Amino acid sequence: MTGHVHGGGPEPRASRRVRVVLAALVVPALLVTVLGAWWLWPDRDALPVLKTTAPGTTFERVLVMSIDLAPDAPPETQVVGELADGSSTPVLVPPEYVPEVEPGDVLTVLYLAEAVGEGSPYVFVDFVRDAPIGMLAAVFAVLVLAVARWRGLAALVGLVVSFAGIAWFTLPALLEGRPAVPVALVTASALMFVLLYLAHGVTARTTTALLGTFGGLAATALLAGWASGAAHLTGLVDENALDLRQYAPDVSLSGVLLCGIVVAGLGVLNDVTITQASAVWELRASAPHASRRELYARGMRIGRDHIASTVYTVAFAYVGAALPLVLLVSLSDRALLGTLTSGEIAEEVVRTLVGSIGLVLAIPVTTAVAALVVGGPARAARDATGGADEQDGADEPGGDDAQDGAVGPGGGDGQGSGDAPEPDAVSARARAGAPDDPAARDAAAGTP
Repeated sequence: MTGHVHGGGPEPRASRRVRVVLAALVVPALLVTVLGAWWLWPDRDALPVLKTTAPGTTFERVLVMSIDLAPDAPPETQVVGELADGSSTPVLVPPEYVPEVEPGDVLTVLYLAEAVGEGSPYVFVDFVRDAPIGMLAAVFAVLVLAVARWRGLAALVGLVVSFAGIAWFTLPALLEGRPAVPVALVTASALMFVLLYLAHGVTARTTTALLGTFGGLAATALLAGWASGAAHLTGLVDENALDLRQYAPDVSLSGVLLCGIVVAGLGVLNDVTITQASAVWELRASAPHASRRELYARGMRIGRDHIASTVYTVAFAYVGAALPLVLLVSLSDRALLGTLTSGEIAEEVVRTLVGSIGLVLAIPVTTAVAALVVGGPARAARDATGGADEQDGADEPGGDDAQDGAVGPGGGDGQGSGDAPEPDAVSARARAGAPDDPAARDAAAGTP
């Protein structure tokens, strides 16, 4: 596994024994994920169907032609639109939406056959947003492809596959009442396998990020399960949840909340783990003689900055998404603590805190695994000078390499043991024609 690094040299390579150890960890996780998906796979034919139209009703599109905002204008004549066949018709629009409608807008309307002759049979449902959202998606895809190229294409494909997996497995499984924690973990594991390996390739570095992600996911799931019970989070505070219980009585709303907490943390968790793994690989490429302890310390300095920025990024993302609710909270005469621990606000606070804790724990785990996997100083020095990839025993996890007595954070002093010369140094002297025997070296140097 080689590639380009910022320093211009070859990418540090994990030894064959390390790759075998990684495979021994990841392959069982993949098998468990596949078996879990098979066990939890829902029966889509048994799922309830939410019917949005009644007999005699259809959805149609209307192009807004004119608007009458006169105070005495009847509601059913305020907005006039053009149907697909070119005929015009008044559209019944709720008063709160009338100021938002402009000529040229395209509306989705519901045609009510029983209302013919008793007013406008066309009732406003929503705005048609296909064009602007499609343009944004196209710009996003073009920019990703232009900047990230083939890797960007792989990430886009992985994103599509992931959403398809959520639609075909996660949502039906929750609607059928499957246990929330297994559904969440199987979903998260499957998504990470697809997204990471498809976007970043099947390498030791990607596998390191995957293992760190699994650690963060496990912590997030455990904390979410405990917090949802200890804080009595029922998932009943949203009116959509109440509608969901009515149409799908088998669904567990607390389970939906729990699964949502785990899935919500995937994006940020994936970001920090792949960044930490890549940082350690780049550090090894730029400092091939650094000990594993030093690599871990440098990687954690990067990780601490990442933690600091990501934690408030998550908080700001929630505030921005729930700004109307935050505005209502700001108007409340209740104490701040009472507001933050009540209802819908408490659910979002717990979601943010649990996801942030999983994120913080994933960074040292990923950094430690990366420092072990990337290879010790002896291997890195051989790779930097184009040496052979044959001596694997020095660099497997838990083994001592030539310069590095430490195998990770908290290991030895990084200088090896005893006064024996390092193998790479000996071989370098041999290639240069210098004598390796200490007495011969002293004689050649003129030392008595």
